Amino acid sequence: MNLEIYKNIYFVGIGGIGMSSLARYFNNRDINVSGYDKFESDLCKDLEREGIDIHYFDEVQNISNIVVQNKHESLIVYTPAISSDNKEISFFRSNNFTMLKRSELLSLITEKNFTIAVAGTHGKTTTSTMISHILSNSDMNCTSFLGGISVNYNSNFISSTSNSEEKIFVVEADEFDRSFLNLQPNIAIITSIDMDHTDIYKDQNSLFEAFCNFSNKIKPGGTLFLEENVDTSIFTRDDISIIKYSTELPTHCYAKDISFNFGEMCFDVVYKDIEIKNFRLKMGGNYNVNNAVAAISISKYLGLENHDIVTGMNTFLGIKRRFNIHINNRDIVFIDDYAHHPSEIEQVILSVREMFPNREITVVFQPHLYTRTRDFADDFARTLSLSDNLILLDIFEARELPITGVDANLILDKCELEDKELTKMIDAVELISNKKIDVLLTLGAGNIGDLVKPIKDLLL
Repeated sequence: MNLEIYKNIYFVGIGGIGMSSLARYFNNRDINVSGYDKFESDLCKDLEREGIDIHYFDEVQNISNIVVQNKHESLIVYTPAISSDNKEISFFRSNNFTMLKRSELLSLITEKNFTIAVAGTHGKTTTSTMISHILSNSDMNCTSFLGGISVNYNSNFISSTSNSEEKIFVVEADEFDRSFLNLQPNIAIITSIDMDHTDIYKDQNSLFEAFCNFSNKIKPGGTLFLEENVDTSIFTRDDISIIKYSTELPTHCYAKDISFNFGEMCFDVVYKDIEIKNFRLKMGGNYNVNNAVAAISISKYLGLENHDIVTGMNTFLGIKRRFNIHINNRDIVFIDDYAHHPSEIEQVILSVREMFPNREITVVFQPHLYTRTRDFADDFARTLSLSDNLILLDIFEARELPITGVDANLILDKCELEDKELTKMIDAVELISNKKIDVLLTLGAGNIGDLVKPIKDLLL
């Protein structure tokens, strides 16, 4: 399929983090970009400021006339998160417009270029953004589609201006809806394979099978980077190389001498017996050091100099809503994170316990999806009980319809905490204002991020 014939790209669900990076890519190429989204988010407002026309009501008459009147020059891109009864999708299908899923478009963009694809149920965004920043700061011609907003670039799309001839694409390989099976990378990373997306995968074996199929998409002669704890027995190809990385065990690439000092994770890295020293990561948690080790091993594999890798990592400022420390003083600590899976919540809370020992942790958590809440209620309750106090918000439904009998109380009732309560998002800041806060964590993948500024203003 030749993308060059399309002068108009229309995105249904343009405000999604993956969709918006693609919209920015085409907008930067002077293609006419427009779209629809259900929510007028801050990200959508940013896209509008960049010259992209967006509307927020699902009505056919709101679709750009240029798109409708120039059908054969218009490409429609949609996300599987869009409801099946969406009027615009129905219109495009009934009128035989050319339509692609987001993942199919990403595949077409990257298929003829050297591609690094980052997969895993946790750590995709952090790892891919770290790789992108190191490469961009090392005079590599890097184009990246990210699942979060890089603090360094204030964007989820990075396009370097390097004069290097070889173009490298860095993409997130999303397991939801098996989207990552559309990619054909030269290098793939798998950070973790924990059970998730129970609306897509019936059990752990079906999830393992999908990741195995993803590894089979790596081009012959390519390389698979695996976190040490990922079971290698499911990967059977003999025409690719496997490199393992870890923060716990000596392997092909691993971190050593990890410590937390003055708001930074300090560590050294050994890559195939080559020691690279004095890394300073401005993100907390050993799990983020693990993500950094993956990015460092990729960079070293690509031939970057040690100095460039250290400089790139040490100037990496993080990703919005990924262990962002907004306040850090003797009286109050406020950290915001995207954690929405039980294992992610556990990692964040335990990391904060280690960084700020003997302090009282209050967690504000917004469950994400009815199916995830239903299927992991016990695990959510267990991990949230690692905090001292819990404020639970209503479920953020995202792409799902409500499920009878499934609400936030399903988690709350199982939590083994004395100080726990349920509140609506609109009342959360006032509730926090009436509490004595020591260390506060806001966690979740929904719109809980909208609380960060008002909470920060309250606590400062």
